[in-house]
Amino acid sequence: MKLGARILKTGIAITLALYAAMLLELPSPVFAGISAVFAIQPSLYRSYLTVLEQLQANVIGAVFSIAFVLLFGNNPFIIGLTAVLVIMLAKQLRMENTIAVALVTVIAIMEYHGPNFLNFSLLRFVTIMVGVLAAFVVNLVFMPPKYETKLYYKITNNTEEILKWIRMNIRQASDFVTLKTDIDRMKEKMIKMNHFYLLYKEERRYTKKARYAQSRKLVLFRQMLTTTTRALDTLKHLHRLENEVLHMPSQVRNLIQTELDCLVNYHEQVMLKFIGKTKTHQPLDMLEAVCTRRNELLHSFMACQHPENEDEYKTWLHLFPLISSIIEYGEQVEHLDRLIGSFYTYHNPESELNIEEQREDE
Repeated sequence: MKLGARILKTGIAITLALYAAMLLELPSPVFAGISAVFAIQPSLYRSYLTVLEQLQANVIGAVFSIAFVLLFGNNPFIIGLTAVLVIMLAKQLRMENTIAVALVTVIAIMEYHGPNFLNFSLLRFVTIMVGVLAAFVVNLVFMPPKYETKLYYKITNNTEEILKWIRMNIRQASDFVTLKTDIDRMKEKMIKMNHFYLLYKEERRYTKKARYAQSRKLVLFRQMLTTTTRALDTLKHLHRLENEVLHMPSQVRNLIQTELDCLVNYHEQVMLKFIGKTKTHQPLDMLEAVCTRRNELLHSFMACQHPENEDEYKTWLHLFPLISSIIEYGEQVEHLDRLIGSFYTYHNPESELNIEEQREDE
Protein backbone atom coordinates (compact mmCIF):
# COMPACT_ATOMS: atom_id res chain seq x y z
CA MET A 1 0.00 0.00 0.00
CA LYS A 2 1.44 3.34 -1.11
CA LEU A 3 0.83 6.78 0.42
CA GLY A 4 1.12 9.25 -2.44
CA ALA A 5 1.25 13.03 -2.27
CA ARG A 6 -2.25 13.44 -3.69
CA ILE A 7 -3.73 11.02 -1.14
CA LEU A 8 -2.08 12.93 1.70
CA LYS A 9 -3.17 16.29 0.27
CA THR A 10 -6.77 15.09 0.04
CA GLY A 11 -6.76 14.20 3.73
CA ILE A 12 -5.21 17.56 4.64
CA ALA A 13 -7.75 19.42 2.48
CA ILE A 14 -10.69 17.65 4.12
CA THR A 15 -9.32 18.40 7.59
CA LEU A 16 -8.68 22.06 6.76
CA ALA A 17 -12.13 22.46 5.18
CA LEU A 18 -13.89 20.98 8.23
CA TYR A 19 -11.93 23.11 10.68
CA ALA A 20 -12.52 26.26 8.63
CA ALA A 21 -16.27 25.59 8.45
CA MET A 22 -16.43 24.96 12.20
CA LEU A 23 -14.45 28.12 12.99
CA LEU A 24 -16.85 30.14 10.83
CA GLU A 25 -19.74 28.37 12.61
CA LEU A 26 -21.25 27.29 9.32
CA PRO A 27 -24.04 24.69 9.47
CA SER A 28 -23.23 21.15 8.25
CA PRO A 29 -19.46 21.53 7.79
CA VAL A 30 -19.48 18.06 6.23
CA PHE A 31 -20.41 19.71 2.91
CA ALA A 32 -17.16 21.68 3.04
CA GLY A 33 -15.27 18.39 3.39
CA ILE A 34 -17.16 16.85 0.47
CA SER A 35 -16.46 19.78 -1.85
CA ALA A 36 -12.77 19.73 -0.86
CA VAL A 37 -12.51 16.17 -2.19
CA PHE A 38 -13.66 17.24 -5.66
CA ALA A 39 -11.37 20.29 -5.73
CA ILE A 40 -8.00 18.52 -5.24
CA GLN A 41 -6.07 18.64 -8.52
CA PRO A 42 -2.66 17.32 -9.67
CA SER A 43 -1.23 20.75 -10.58
CA LEU A 44 -1.44 24.35 -9.37
CA TYR A 45 -2.80 25.62 -12.68
CA ARG A 46 -5.56 23.01 -12.73
CA SER A 47 -6.36 23.89 -9.13
CA TYR A 48 -6.76 27.55 -10.12
CA LEU A 49 -9.06 26.59 -13.00
CA THR A 50 -11.02 24.31 -10.68
CA VAL A 51 -11.74 27.17 -8.25
CA LEU A 52 -13.14 29.30 -11.08
CA GLU A 53 -15.15 26.46 -12.60
CA GLN A 54 -16.57 25.26 -9.30
CA LEU A 55 -17.51 28.80 -8.32
CA GLN A 56 -19.58 28.97 -11.53
CA ALA A 57 -21.02 25.50 -10.93
CA ASN A 58 -22.02 26.37 -7.36
CA VAL A 59 -23.68 29.58 -8.51
CA ILE A 60 -25.65 27.62 -11.13
CA GLY A 61 -26.62 24.96 -8.59
CA ALA A 62 -27.62 27.53 -5.99
CA VAL A 63 -29.67 29.65 -8.42
CA PHE A 64 -31.58 26.65 -9.79
CA SER A 65 -32.16 25.26 -6.29
CA ILE A 66 -33.49 28.51 -4.85
CA ALA A 67 -35.69 29.18 -7.88
CA PHE A 68 -37.25 25.71 -7.95
CA VAL A 69 -37.84 25.60 -4.18
CA LEU A 70 -39.56 28.98 -4.24
CA LEU A 71 -41.63 28.06 -7.29
CA PHE A 72 -42.42 24.36 -6.85
CA GLY A 73 -41.29 23.28 -3.38
CA ASN A 74 -38.67 20.69 -2.48
CA ASN A 75 -40.25 17.28 -2.82
CA PRO A 76 -37.96 14.49 -4.16
CA PHE A 77 -39.36 14.77 -7.71
CA ILE A 78 -38.52 18.49 -7.90
CA ILE A 79 -35.01 17.85 -6.52
CA GLY A 80 -34.42 15.18 -9.17
CA LEU A 81 -35.75 17.45 -11.94
CA THR A 82 -33.50 20.29 -10.76
CA ALA A 83 -30.49 17.96 -10.80
CA VAL A 84 -31.30 16.91 -14.38
CA LEU A 85 -31.53 20.52 -15.54
CA VAL A 86 -28.27 21.45 -13.79
CA ILE A 87 -26.48 18.52 -15.46
CA MET A 88 -27.85 19.51 -18.88
CA LEU A 89 -26.75 23.12 -18.43
CA ALA A 90 -23.29 22.09 -17.19
CA LYS A 91 -22.84 19.87 -20.25
CA GLN A 92 -24.02 22.65 -22.53
CA LEU A 93 -21.42 24.98 -20.97
CA ARG A 94 -18.78 22.23 -21.23
CA MET A 95 -18.36 22.10 -17.46
CA GLU A 96 -18.64 18.33 -17.06
CA ASN A 97 -15.88 18.24 -14.43
CA THR A 98 -17.96 20.39 -12.05
CA ILE A 99 -21.23 18.46 -12.26
CA ALA A 100 -20.58 16.58 -9.00
CA VAL A 101 -20.05 19.79 -6.99
CA ALA A 102 -23.08 21.47 -8.58
CA LEU A 103 -25.24 18.49 -7.59
CA VAL A 104 -23.89 18.59 -4.04
CA THR A 105 -24.98 22.24 -3.93
CA VAL A 106 -28.44 21.37 -5.28
CA ILE A 107 -29.03 18.62 -2.72
CA ALA A 108 -27.49 20.60 0.16
CA ILE A 109 -29.82 23.55 -0.47
CA MET A 110 -33.03 21.80 -1.51
CA GLU A 111 -33.13 19.33 1.39
CA TYR A 112 -33.91 22.20 3.84
CA HIS A 113 -37.50 22.41 5.14
CA GLY A 114 -37.32 25.16 7.77
CA PRO A 115 -37.79 28.95 7.75
CA ASN A 116 -35.30 31.57 6.47
CA PHE A 117 -34.66 29.51 3.34
CA LEU A 118 -32.67 32.24 1.56
CA ASN A 119 -30.28 32.73 4.49
CA PHE A 120 -29.83 28.99 4.78
CA SER A 121 -29.11 28.70 1.05
CA LEU A 122 -26.44 31.38 1.26
CA LEU A 123 -24.78 29.62 4.21
CA ARG A 124 -24.76 26.29 2.38
CA PHE A 125 -23.26 27.95 -0.71
CA VAL A 126 -20.54 29.55 1.43
CA THR A 127 -19.88 26.23 3.19
CA ILE A 128 -19.26 24.44 -0.09
CA MET A 129 -17.00 27.23 -1.36
CA VAL A 130 -14.98 27.02 1.89
CA GLY A 131 -14.15 23.42 0.94
CA VAL A 132 -13.13 24.44 -2.58
CA LEU A 133 -10.88 27.23 -1.27
CA ALA A 134 -9.38 24.92 1.36
CA ALA A 135 -8.40 22.46 -1.38
CA PHE A 136 -6.86 25.32 -3.39
CA VAL A 137 -4.78 26.42 -0.39
CA VAL A 138 -3.55 22.86 0.12
CA ASN A 139 -2.61 22.55 -3.57
CA LEU A 140 -0.78 25.85 -3.33
CA VAL A 141 1.11 25.31 -0.06
CA PHE A 142 1.49 21.60 0.66
CA MET A 143 3.86 19.48 -1.44
CA PRO A 144 3.55 21.30 -4.79
CA PRO A 145 4.10 18.77 -7.58
CA LYS A 146 7.58 18.59 -9.13
CA TYR A 147 6.65 17.42 -12.59
CA GLU A 148 10.00 18.30 -14.10
CA THR A 149 11.76 15.81 -11.84
CA LYS A 150 9.04 13.18 -12.20
CA LEU A 151 8.89 13.51 -15.97
CA TYR A 152 12.66 13.25 -16.39
CA TYR A 153 12.96 10.10 -14.29
CA LYS A 154 9.95 8.46 -15.91
CA ILE A 155 11.48 9.08 -19.34
CA THR A 156 14.89 7.89 -18.13
CA ASN A 157 13.53 4.71 -16.54
CA ASN A 158 11.49 3.74 -19.59
CA THR A 159 14.34 4.59 -21.96
CA GLU A 160 16.80 2.47 -19.97
CA GLU A 161 14.44 -0.49 -20.11
CA ILE A 162 13.88 -0.12 -23.86
CA LEU A 163 17.61 0.15 -24.57
CA LYS A 164 18.31 -2.88 -22.40
CA TRP A 165 15.86 -4.95 -24.44
CA ILE A 166 17.31 -3.68 -27.73
CA ARG A 167 20.77 -4.82 -26.64
CA MET A 168 19.45 -8.23 -25.64
CA ASN A 169 17.35 -8.67 -28.77
CA ILE A 170 20.09 -7.94 -31.30
CA ARG A 171 22.19 -10.62 -29.58
CA GLN A 172 19.30 -13.12 -29.67
CA ALA A 173 19.28 -13.20 -25.85
CA SER A 174 15.66 -12.09 -25.27
CA ASP A 175 12.71 -14.34 -24.58
CA PHE A 176 9.98 -13.77 -27.17
CA VAL A 177 6.97 -14.03 -24.83
CA THR A 178 8.54 -12.02 -22.00
CA LEU A 179 9.56 -9.25 -24.39
CA LYS A 180 6.06 -9.11 -25.87
CA THR A 181 4.60 -8.62 -22.38
CA ASP A 182 7.17 -5.94 -21.55
CA ILE A 183 6.52 -4.08 -24.80
CA ASP A 184 2.83 -3.82 -23.91
CA ARG A 185 3.76 -2.55 -20.46
CA MET A 186 6.20 -0.01 -21.90
CA LYS A 187 3.46 1.27 -24.25
CA GLU A 188 1.30 1.97 -21.20
CA LYS A 189 4.20 3.76 -19.54
CA MET A 190 4.58 5.95 -22.63
CA ILE A 191 0.93 6.99 -22.26
CA LYS A 192 1.56 7.94 -18.62
CA MET A 193 4.69 9.87 -19.61
CA ASN A 194 2.71 11.89 -22.14
CA HIS A 195 0.14 12.63 -19.41
CA PHE A 196 2.92 13.88 -17.12
CA TYR A 197 4.22 16.02 -19.98
CA LEU A 198 0.80 17.68 -20.28
CA LEU A 199 0.75 18.37 -16.53
CA TYR A 200 4.26 19.84 -16.74
CA LYS A 201 3.21 21.93 -19.73
CA GLU A 202 0.35 23.41 -17.70
CA GLU A 203 2.71 24.78 -15.04
CA ARG A 204 2.90 28.56 -15.21
CA ARG A 205 5.94 30.83 -14.85
CA TYR A 206 5.59 34.48 -13.85
CA THR A 207 8.77 36.11 -15.18
CA LYS A 208 9.85 36.53 -18.77
CA LYS A 209 13.15 34.71 -18.18
CA ALA A 210 11.43 31.76 -16.47
CA ARG A 211 8.82 31.51 -19.24
CA TYR A 212 11.54 31.50 -21.90
CA ALA A 213 13.49 28.76 -20.12
CA GLN A 214 10.27 26.80 -19.61
CA SER A 215 9.45 26.91 -23.32
CA ARG A 216 12.93 25.62 -24.19
CA LYS A 217 12.61 22.79 -21.67
CA LEU A 218 9.20 21.86 -23.05
CA VAL A 219 10.80 21.42 -26.46
CA LEU A 220 13.53 19.25 -24.91
CA PHE A 221 11.11 17.01 -23.02
CA ARG A 222 8.88 16.70 -26.08
CA GLN A 223 11.89 15.55 -28.09
CA MET A 224 12.92 13.13 -25.33
CA LEU A 225 9.48 11.56 -25.54
CA THR A 226 9.67 11.41 -29.32
CA THR A 227 13.11 9.79 -29.22
CA THR A 228 12.02 7.22 -26.63
CA THR A 229 8.96 6.45 -28.75
CA ARG A 230 11.20 5.85 -31.79
CA ALA A 231 13.39 3.56 -29.69
CA LEU A 232 10.29 1.60 -28.66
CA ASP A 233 9.17 1.40 -32.31
CA THR A 234 12.57 -0.01 -33.24
CA LEU A 235 12.31 -2.58 -30.46
CA LYS A 236 8.83 -3.60 -31.65
CA HIS A 237 10.11 -4.13 -35.19
CA LEU A 238 13.09 -6.11 -33.91
CA HIS A 239 10.75 -8.29 -31.88
CA ARG A 240 8.23 -8.83 -34.68
CA LEU A 241 10.91 -9.53 -37.32
CA GLU A 242 13.22 -11.52 -35.07
CA ASN A 243 13.14 -14.60 -37.30
CA GLU A 244 13.64 -12.60 -40.52
CA VAL A 245 16.62 -10.74 -39.04
CA LEU A 246 18.16 -14.03 -37.97
CA HIS A 247 18.10 -15.28 -41.58
CA MET A 248 19.51 -12.12 -43.14
CA PRO A 249 23.01 -12.18 -44.67
CA SER A 250 25.59 -11.95 -41.90
CA GLN A 251 26.94 -8.68 -43.27
CA VAL A 252 23.59 -6.90 -42.95
CA ARG A 253 22.83 -8.53 -39.61
CA ASN A 254 26.18 -7.43 -38.17
CA LEU A 255 25.67 -3.90 -39.45
CA ILE A 256 22.25 -3.74 -37.76
CA GLN A 257 23.80 -4.89 -34.48
CA THR A 258 26.70 -2.45 -34.77
CA GLU A 259 24.45 0.49 -35.67
CA LEU A 260 22.01 -0.22 -32.85
CA ASP A 261 24.82 -0.68 -30.34
CA CYS A 262 26.20 2.70 -31.35
CA LEU A 263 22.75 4.33 -31.26
CA VAL A 264 21.94 2.93 -27.83
CA ASN A 265 25.23 4.21 -26.41
CA TYR A 266 24.71 7.56 -28.08
CA HIS A 267 21.17 7.84 -26.68
CA GLU A 268 22.40 7.07 -23.15
CA GLN A 269 25.12 9.72 -23.38
CA VAL A 270 22.66 12.33 -24.65
CA MET A 271 20.32 11.67 -21.72
CA LEU A 272 23.21 12.06 -19.28
CA LYS A 273 24.31 15.20 -21.10
CA PHE A 274 20.95 16.80 -20.30
CA ILE A 275 21.66 16.76 -16.55
CA GLY A 276 25.35 17.64 -16.97
CA LYS A 277 26.86 14.23 -16.28
CA THR A 278 28.81 14.19 -19.54
CA LYS A 279 30.66 16.88 -21.45
CA THR A 280 28.38 19.52 -22.87
CA HIS A 281 30.33 19.78 -26.10
CA GLN A 282 31.56 16.22 -26.50
CA PRO A 283 33.68 15.11 -29.45
CA LEU A 284 31.86 14.27 -32.67
CA ASP A 285 33.37 10.77 -32.92
CA MET A 286 30.22 9.01 -31.76
CA LEU A 287 27.94 11.04 -34.03
CA GLU A 288 30.21 10.38 -36.99
CA ALA A 289 30.25 6.67 -36.15
CA VAL A 290 26.44 6.60 -36.03
CA CYS A 291 26.13 8.35 -39.40
CA THR A 292 28.86 6.23 -41.02
CA ARG A 293 27.36 2.94 -39.88
CA ARG A 294 23.89 4.10 -40.84
CA ASN A 295 25.09 4.78 -44.37
CA GLU A 296 26.87 1.42 -44.48
CA LEU A 297 23.73 -0.32 -43.29
CA LEU A 298 21.56 1.40 -45.87
CA HIS A 299 23.98 0.70 -48.74
CA SER A 300 24.43 -2.92 -47.70
CA PHE A 301 20.70 -3.43 -47.39
CA MET A 302 20.02 -1.89 -50.80
CA ALA A 303 22.80 -3.98 -52.37
CA CYS A 304 20.98 -7.14 -51.28
CA GLN A 305 17.76 -6.20 -53.07
CA HIS A 306 18.12 -8.84 -55.79
CA PRO A 307 15.95 -11.73 -54.56
CA GLU A 308 15.89 -14.91 -56.60
CA ASN A 309 12.28 -15.88 -55.82
CA GLU A 310 8.98 -14.44 -54.61
CA ASP A 311 9.34 -15.63 -50.98
CA GLU A 312 12.75 -14.04 -50.62
CA TYR A 313 11.38 -10.82 -52.10
CA LYS A 314 8.59 -10.72 -49.47
CA THR A 315 11.13 -11.30 -46.71
CA TRP A 316 13.20 -8.32 -47.81
CA LEU A 317 10.04 -6.25 -48.19
CA HIS A 318 9.08 -6.99 -44.56
CA LEU A 319 12.47 -5.74 -43.39
CA PHE A 320 12.02 -2.25 -44.81
CA PRO A 321 10.10 -0.99 -41.72
CA LEU A 322 12.95 -2.13 -39.45
CA ILE A 323 15.62 -0.32 -41.47
CA SER A 324 13.41 2.76 -41.69
CA SER A 325 12.79 2.65 -37.93
CA ILE A 326 16.53 2.45 -37.18
CA ILE A 327 17.24 5.43 -39.44
CA GLU A 328 14.41 7.48 -37.91
CA TYR A 329 15.55 6.58 -34.39
CA GLY A 330 19.08 7.74 -35.18
CA GLU A 331 17.85 11.04 -36.60
CA GLN A 332 15.73 11.71 -33.49
CA VAL A 333 18.69 11.04 -31.16
CA GLU A 334 20.83 13.46 -33.20
CA HIS A 335 18.09 16.09 -33.04
CA LEU A 336 17.83 15.66 -29.25
CA ASP A 337 21.59 16.07 -28.96
CA ARG A 338 21.49 19.33 -30.93
CA LEU A 339 18.62 20.68 -28.82
CA ILE A 340 20.43 19.93 -25.57
CA GLY A 341 23.60 21.57 -26.90
CA SER A 342 21.58 24.65 -27.84
CA PHE A 343 19.95 24.73 -24.41
CA TYR A 344 23.35 24.70 -22.69
CA THR A 345 24.53 27.51 -24.98
CA TYR A 346 21.77 29.94 -24.03
CA HIS A 347 20.79 28.84 -20.51
CA ASN A 348 22.38 28.02 -17.18
CA PRO A 349 21.07 24.54 -16.32
CA GLU A 350 22.46 24.71 -12.77
CA SER A 351 19.90 27.39 -11.91
CA GLU A 352 17.14 26.57 -14.42
CA LEU A 353 16.90 22.77 -14.30
CA ASN A 354 14.69 21.64 -11.42
CA ILE A 355 15.65 17.96 -11.43
CA GLU A 356 16.51 16.56 -8.05
CA GLU A 357 19.23 13.97 -7.62
CA GLN A 358 16.90 11.18 -6.70
CA ARG A 359 14.64 8.71 -8.41
CA GLU A 360 10.94 9.23 -8.17
CA ASP A 361 8.80 6.17 -7.55
CA GLU A 362 6.76 4.95 -10.47
